[in-house]
Amino acid sequence: MMFPKSIFLIWINAAIAFVVAGIGFIMGFVQAVPAQTVILYTIITLFLFFWGLNYLAVIYEQRKRQIGSAETNPDIISDQAQDKDGQNIGVGNIWRSNRVLIIAMVGLLILYLVLTASISEFRRIGNLAGFLILEAIILFAFKVSGVFVYNRSAFIGLTILGAIIAISSFTIEGFLSGANIKSILVFAAFLGIASVGMTLVALMGGLDLSIPFIIGSSNIGLLYLIGLGIPPWVAVIFTLVIAGGIGFLNGIFTYRIQGQALILTLGMGFAVSGLTQILTSIGSSFSGNVFGTVPDWLRNLAAMNGRTIGMNFPPIIVIWVAIALIMIIGLRRTSYGRYIYALGGNRQSARLQNISELKYWTLSYIISAVFASMTGCLLLGWSGGGFIGVGDPYLFTTLAAVVIGGTSLLGGYGGYGFTVIGVLVLQVLTSFLIGIGLDYEWQQFIFGLLILPMVALYGRVPHIRTQI
Repeated sequence: MMFPKSIFLIWINAAIAFVVAGIGFIMGFVQAVPAQTVILYTIITLFLFFWGLNYLAVIYEQRKRQIGSAETNPDIISDQAQDKDGQNIGVGNIWRSNRVLIIAMVGLLILYLVLTASISEFRRIGNLAGFLILEAIILFAFKVSGVFVYNRSAFIGLTILGAIIAISSFTIEGFLSGANIKSILVFAAFLGIASVGMTLVALMGGLDLSIPFIIGSSNIGLLYLIGLGIPPWVAVIFTLVIAGGIGFLNGIFTYRIQGQALILTLGMGFAVSGLTQILTSIGSSFSGNVFGTVPDWLRNLAAMNGRTIGMNFPPIIVIWVAIALIMIIGLRRTSYGRYIYALGGNRQSARLQNISELKYWTLSYIISAVFASMTGCLLLGWSGGGFIGVGDPYLFTTLAAVVIGGTSLLGGYGGYGFTVIGVLVLQVLTSFLIGIGLDYEWQQFIFGLLILPMVALYGRVPHIRTQI
């Protein structure tokens, strides 16, 4: 077995191997696995992990030594010369070059230990195997993603998505069943449509926190209008137009008062939500809830058992795919998309090219509000009843989908294709967490932990790093 020259690394590798093997040992006895099998698997796990970690450390030291001999950086030389016998070669560099990876892997280990100690249902061999696979894939994603300089976020997102699917498929029975996949895609479609506007606004360097309030207001407002006897399709158009007007106000206000988009859109959202509740509750004792009959065609669009041209496939998934294709192609192939990237990347240069910042900034907020309203209308078809709080989960998840996908909140980098990856990661992860029995609070906690390393890693992309 090869060993690194650093004694520190050997001890770290041994500690990690013992922790992982110890977890497996305990889990084996908890699930009443035969003692001989538990001991055998524990020894194999301990050996493989210790050998694998040391092998990676040796390769890393060799690469650092080769780089150090070719460079004249005094900091690197001093780190490599800490010990004439080579006992501490590269320890400082290992931490500096891999601190995000180390923090992510240690954080995931702590999370796994907390879940195992807190939730009895989580103490299964399958979850341990899933944890080990996820750790290995995170290591792979961090190390290999350096090859993909400008598409690193997409590579990492797809890697994590594949990891979650692989772990879930053998951890949760029936995860890859047709019914569950359909459920994941339907809820992903709601989130994906709601995230269209957040993506556009983020590409410009802004934020739109009015999205969940517009979703809730459109949800109850549409059913209220239908209840007044207005033809449903007219009510839908009217709802979208009103939302566009709200987006216009958001765009004008946030453009005039630069740097306050978060506060202004949040305030606008509260105002719209409150006014909608006042109007729809006149003559009713149910503020924030509207009851009525949802048209069959609207139910079919968003229902889990909806049919598309006679096929047992919810139309909302097709709608989302069409929107995604239009957005991805439009942002890359049209002048509108190019101007969005230009303004988000460097506003001053865009102005010198006579690109109207006010026009495209305002248009992004209008589109954001319209798609948020569309989400609220579709959610009405899914639920069959109006509820002002239906948009609350989208306050966090739309922003999370954009960030996890890799679109920079500073503007100029990313796109809707990245957001689609973020949406799928969030939705598959949500399905996995529900499948293992975690409550909503735990889901939010884990989403937060997922966002932190992703943002830190995407910050290393050259285009983003030069703006921070």
